[in-house]
Amino acid sequence: MKKLLKKLLKRRLKKVYGSDVVIYIGISKLWQYYFFQHIVGINKHVKWPVHWSSVVKHPENIEINYYRPYPGFMPASYIQAINGIKIGKNVRIGPNVNIISASHNINDYDKHDKENPIEIKDNCWLASNVVILPGVLLGEHTIVAAGAVVNKSFPEGNCIIGGVPARLIKKIDDYQGKML
Repeated sequence: MKKLLKKLLKRRLKKVYGSDVVIYIGISKLWQYYFFQHIVGINKHVKWPVHWSSVVKHPENIEINYYRPYPGFMPASYIQAINGIKIGKNVRIGPNVNIISASHNINDYDKHDKENPIEIKDNCWLASNVVILPGVLLGEHTIVAAGAVVNKSFPEGNCIIGGVPARLIKKIDDYQGKML
């Protein structure tokens, strides 16, 4: 009976999230995401796995070039894509990361200002408690230190940025790791 249930669950998870996701994350962990998304209904409008303590707004405006990363997969994240978010390959997004693509208009709080989409290129790493604000472009292999607030672009890439507001901390070499 247990094997049959596991087989049925695996089949359902593959149908909802895809085979690659089931292989990468595993059935036991993915089941938790499925339960909260599709049975409880938290973030049910998002087609990829989202942690139950995270919020993803306007997922239709999020462009992901690979099955990893999943915006909102880590706990306590807030992803708002009114103006769009583009995420490259092999990007790491830590817990409690906020990616906010639109600000409220200062003269009418019910409206959002139009801005370029946020763009995060390949091989970037957003550490814990990072905030990315509207219109930001992060070049390839940009590491954003924990707690940073990024309110301007760093298109050159190959760098570590951090602070409030974020500034260049250090230039680094090209990414050497495997592209997932």
